[in-house]
Amino acid sequence: MKIIITEFMDERAVAQLAAKHDVVYDPKLVDKPAELLEAAATCHAIIVRNRTQVRGDLLAALKSCKVVGRLGVGLDNIDVPACEAAGMKVIPATGANALSVAEYVIASAMLLLRGTFASTPEVAAGKWPRNALSNGRETAGKTLGIIGFGSIGQLTGKLAKALAMNVIAYDPVMKSDAPAFAQVGAKAATLDEVIASADVVTLHVPLVDGTRGLFNAQRIAAMKPGSILINTSRGHIVDVAAVAASLKAGHLGGAALDVFDTEPMPAEPMFEGCPSLILTPHISGVTYEGNERVSFMIAEKVLEALQ
Repeated sequence: MKIIITEFMDERAVAQLAAKHDVVYDPKLVDKPAELLEAAATCHAIIVRNRTQVRGDLLAALKSCKVVGRLGVGLDNIDVPACEAAGMKVIPATGANALSVAEYVIASAMLLLRGTFASTPEVAAGKWPRNALSNGRETAGKTLGIIGFGSIGQLTGKLAKALAMNVIAYDPVMKSDAPAFAQVGAKAATLDEVIASADVVTLHVPLVDGTRGLFNAQRIAAMKPGSILINTSRGHIVDVAAVAASLKAGHLGGAALDVFDTEPMPAEPMFEGCPSLILTPHISGVTYEGNERVSFMIAEKVLEALQ
């Protein structure tokens, strides 16, 4: 059978697939629409990351496809109901990159709370901004507010507890007495409670109608003065212009944004001069180890689905 892989994947996992099936692996195939549609017309499985849109023309071309493997967990780039209606099984790599994302969140929180780690150019130039950088905040004792308490949110909470942080969490589909809260040592809270009381707010929700625009200017203004906002979930959930404005106004104490409405993100003048801002190109879940786990999980599940 034929498998096409449209974005980067651990090459050892690719070899595992190629040992049993005909594999077309091109990490840049996502950017070659004509070639992608041609390959899709005869494939029995397609493996994608977040940029390949499995809908519209591509979905229509997948006439012989039995399985869609997703190298990650978000499914907003895949029309899941349409795939299932066409007889295709959609398989995400649930849990495989959770540790990578959780570590990114904790590292970003520590960097932004302390606020001292951008001083290298000044110190190297012979300056000594010691007084200006002596008001950084410790992580221990701060409250981490988690919005979306699935596998990634729960693991993030466990890491935070190990650093002596208080953890509160909100999940719209989880009851307040769900065992996960007690297992992590987190307090169940409402969305408004998390926004108003957390020193660090981290988002781990999918992009659906109910989360689109969730963190607008009004909700950002309701956050605790000096608090940190971290978004590793999806673009469109956070109003990035409102984040930039809040940072410049001194209300937010910092922000780490790993996902954007358009990816790759075009040059954005709004971010110029923003203090305490970390921008990364959708890599919170992509580490050497995380990519290895995700790739082998999907390879094994795709092989199983094609039996």
